[in-house]
Amino acid sequence: MAGLQKILIILLVLVLVLLALVFSLNNQMAVSLNFLLFETQPHGVAVWIIMAFVIGALVGVLITMLATVRTSVSRRALQKRLDRAEQALEKSRAQNDRTL
Repeated sequence: MAGLQKILIILLVLVLVLLALVFSLNNQMAVSLNFLLFETQPHGVAVWIIMAFVIGALVGVLITMLATVRTSVSRRALQKRLDRAEQALEKSRAQNDRTL
């Protein structure tokens, strides 16, 4: 089953690369982008769109990684609190057993 999943992922990546290639061949008009005081060199429309897609994907991965780290740190802190609470409960039970 894992082998089939790998093959499907490879096929999906190949299809996406093929679509990007066809898109870039059909959109070769050179444009430059203006950012207030900065102007880029002219590149094809497809280059700008593909770069925007890649940058967006990288930003998404970065945000996901930060959220995962934050969740992991929070989970560890909560696990420590739970362990301390369980130890306190065991101490309390042990003291109650001695008093009876």
